[in-house]
Amino acid sequence: MRKIPAILGLVVALGAAYFAYNTYLTRNGTAPAPPLQQIDVVAIRTMLQSMAQAERQYLVTHSTYGTLDQLQQDSLLTGGTQQRGYAFTATVDGSRGFVITAAPTDAEKAGWPTLTIDESMQVTQR
Repeated sequence: MRKIPAILGLVVALGAAYFAYNTYLTRNGTAPAPPLQQIDVVAIRTMLQSMAQAERQYLVTHSTYGTLDQLQQDSLLTGGTQQRGYAFTATVDGSRGFVITAAPTDAEKAGWPTLTIDESMQVTQR
């Protein structure tokens, strides 16, 4: 008779541990991104922040935000508009604002997130 409660307690403990482990690793049912994707997304975020900082510098000098080509001409943008399988594009609204978008172009990165940054310096992910 003593074995039944012990076995039942063990099953409950293992079930709780499995639930906690599964919830931690899958983040509410979705698998975590592979390590290479995590590394590349962090690098793209850093590049977007650098580009947004270049936009701020361009604004100070020219009283308007610049396109990526204009940033490159002023030597404010290093690395170009294609990096790590992502393409960068910028939409500029004079001195009111800008949005820089990084979208995956590499076929191996299909389904990876698209990232944007604007004059608020906040990177968003879709």
